[in-house]
Amino acid sequence: MHASAVRASLSRGAGPQDLDSIPWLVRLDAPERKRVVADLRVVEVQPGELVCRIGRPVSYWFGVIDGLLKMSNDAAAAGGSSFPITFAGLTSGGWFGEGTVLKNEVYRYNIQALRKSVVAGIPASTFHWLLDRSIGFNRFVMMQLNERLGQFIGAREIDRLSQSDARVARSLAALFHPLLYPGVGEVLRITQQELGYLVGLGRQRVNRSLLTLQDGGAIRVEYGGVRVLDLERLRRWV
Repeated sequence: MHASAVRASLSRGAGPQDLDSIPWLVRLDAPERKRVVADLRVVEVQPGELVCRIGRPVSYWFGVIDGLLKMSNDAAAAGGSSFPITFAGLTSGGWFGEGTVLKNEVYRYNIQALRKSVVAGIPASTFHWLLDRSIGFNRFVMMQLNERLGQFIGAREIDRLSQSDARVARSLAALFHPLLYPGVGEVLRITQQELGYLVGLGRQRVNRSLLTLQDGGAIRVEYGGVRVLDLERLRRWV
């Protein structure tokens, strides 16, 4: 099923727990925060549901309160490409799509839920209002753009890696990014199937790579997730 993540009939206002998970709220003054809290909408999306779809006009800036999303192209819409490309995984605490909102253009990527997730959004008009008046918000958006650029450069490098263990290691490291995904912490809740969707590998191949990374002291596989033990080692794995 394809649907907008801010359907008026299903979305709700943000509660205290939702607000606590939004990293940029602390940068706002009282009037700015008051408007954002009034405008924020929160919705639960199901696995496979689209939050953003290629060709749709932008209307909201989105963030992940809890869950796991995938940013990818659409093979049919990408000039007849024979395979889809995953640009990034998006997990708890991460906000995305600011470049599209800034340019007020249609989406050039899909954002799809890999598991049941909670997504928040503020209207594009509120996003631009904050840019016009908040230095703290501007700094956050600049940081986001810079870190996201680095993430996409890293994703291109991952695409060129033929060694499965390195692909899994670098992809995991990207999901533990402390600035882009401050809500993750040291443990990422992810299944081998979900990681396979992000990396482009089968579940059994992902399982073997995880065991190799664990034997190398970089991670520990736990029930329902992965604990990072050495983030720099993950980033440098070859």
